[in-house]
Amino acid sequence: MDTMMMDAMKSGDMMSMRGMPAMDMAMMQRCMDACAACEQACTVCAMQGMDCAPACMNCADMCNTMMRSMLRMQGMTPAVMMSMLDACMAMCQMCMDMCMAHSNDDVCMMCAQACKACMDACMEMKTAMMAAA
Repeated sequence: MDTMMMDAMKSGDMMSMRGMPAMDMAMMQRCMDACAACEQACTVCAMQGMDCAPACMNCADMCNTMMRSMLRMQGMTPAVMMSMLDACMAMCQMCMDMCMAHSNDDVCMMCAQACKACMDACMEMKTAMMAAA
């Protein structure tokens, strides 16, 4: 479904922001996929009821918000998008750090890996945006 939505948005300039050229659709898809995977992993991890649960739920919410924001780029400015990416990376870092404290728990390790992948994808987007500016 994500691919179908991205294909539909290729027409016109739906994926552009004021003052910036159109975004790389494949990179955006990777970032949205990483956000979706992180949201799911964090939600599963939070259900364990460990002390990382609040950080996991906050991270899940942030990843969902980041993903939804990327789906409706119109009205976004580069500064706002970069701030959103920074916030998502910060939440992922906090969640990853909390889950890494439970290195003996497979679910926490899965969550930490998903957080790292999401941070990497967000950083890739931010770096590309800074290069295009």
